[in-house]
Amino acid sequence: MLKLPDSWVWDFWFADDGERHHLFFLYASRALHDPDARHYRASIGHAVSDDLVAWERLPDALVRGDAGAWDDLATWTGSVVRHPDGTWFLFYTGSTLTPAGNVQRIGYATSADLLTWHKSPDNPVLSADPRWYERLEDGQWHDEAFRDPWVFADPGGEGWHMLVTARAGRGPADERGVVGHAWSPDLRTWEVRPPLSEPGQGFGQLEVMQVELVDGLPVLLFSCLATDASGSRRATGTTGGVWAASAADLLGPYDIAGAAQLTDSSLYSGRLVRRRDGSWALLAFHHDDADGRFVGTISDPMPVRREGATLVLDAEDLAATATAPEGDASRS
Repeated sequence: MLKLPDSWVWDFWFADDGERHHLFFLYASRALHDPDARHYRASIGHAVSDDLVAWERLPDALVRGDAGAWDDLATWTGSVVRHPDGTWFLFYTGSTLTPAGNVQRIGYATSADLLTWHKSPDNPVLSADPRWYERLEDGQWHDEAFRDPWVFADPGGEGWHMLVTARAGRGPADERGVVGHAWSPDLRTWEVRPPLSEPGQGFGQLEVMQVELVDGLPVLLFSCLATDASGSRRATGTTGGVWAASAADLLGPYDIAGAAQLTDSSLYSGRLVRRRDGSWALLAFHHDDADGRFVGTISDPMPVRREGATLVLDAEDLAATATAPEGDASRS
């Protein structure tokens, strides 16, 4: 488990250099006292591990930009991929405050070694296109949601795709969450495309998305708390957490409405990662404890398996993770 004694840790993503797992994570100082304030103070940390359990912290990857920059409020969730020429690309969310509220856009940084990162001078490369996506001026949501980029190579070799946490420009306000989509031929130039899902599926937003082939099964992972789910879904008593939606292909269609809830709100922003033996595991951050207080640590890996058309976690693995003792160093 990754726990920082002086900071909360939450959303995270991985890169694998063939020898070690690299973990990139959002963190903010506990000196803020109010966990909700962490969002406006987030930086991107970096750690490495051989086994996804014991972590060695490295120098930070990125911090927010100077005043007036597109990412001058905070740097938020992203993903890392490697270009065929060997360059690593870290795509991330840049947040800034406007008089109307928080606006999120997407940019990238590059690295030769996963350690030293340089922001692109072309940032931001993507923002919400009003042809398909809700903007802040629509007045339907508390921010302009266009964040959490998940980037992967086109299965047919035709460039790269990005999934984005976004909201459609139509439909009931509490059900506008969609799988936003963008495409690039080279990871440097991007075009916004229509969403890969429709609104009206029961979620106000689909956070921290990831799509993978698990044992031959295309699956879309996302997170949503009860507060951001539709009224009809909240009426069923859901607490929210990490969800898994079956898919016909990596690019959909996705069964968002029929998504299975993998965890409750004690674990959030789940990520699938492949171990060295080829098996899949899920990690998530500890979101709230039994008393509803924010925790802010990253779990140990939990085995995940295919069952029918979706994924499942064993109840005993969830229970063990939820009750794991918190150490006072990066490894507990």
